[in-house]
Amino acid sequence: MYVRIAKFEGDPDRIEEAIDAAREQVEATWASPPEGMERAKELWMLLDRENAVGLGMTVFETEEDMRRADEALNAMSPAAPGGRRTNVEYYEVGLRKQRD
Repeated sequence: MYVRIAKFEGDPDRIEEAIDAAREQVEATWASPPEGMERAKELWMLLDRENAVGLGMTVFETEEDMRRADEALNAMSPAAPGGRRTNVEYYEVGLRKQRD
């Protein structure tokens, strides 16, 4: 498995607005994703509300799927009002454990 992690920074006074915008965008496209995002398996949004920093983690089965989605995501504007993408990193998952 592979994970693309994008870091976003924005205005602390607009954090709820940014969360709502991201949630609406994901909900509107998850069942019928944009080209390049069809193979995304999971999406996580992690927040540091105090500093208005967020991480968008998208999980893929293969590195090829992740790279294809990266191209699509880089072509999109972030949904967060008043925010900007400041960094993108790529990881292979070395261990994943989940409880039911």
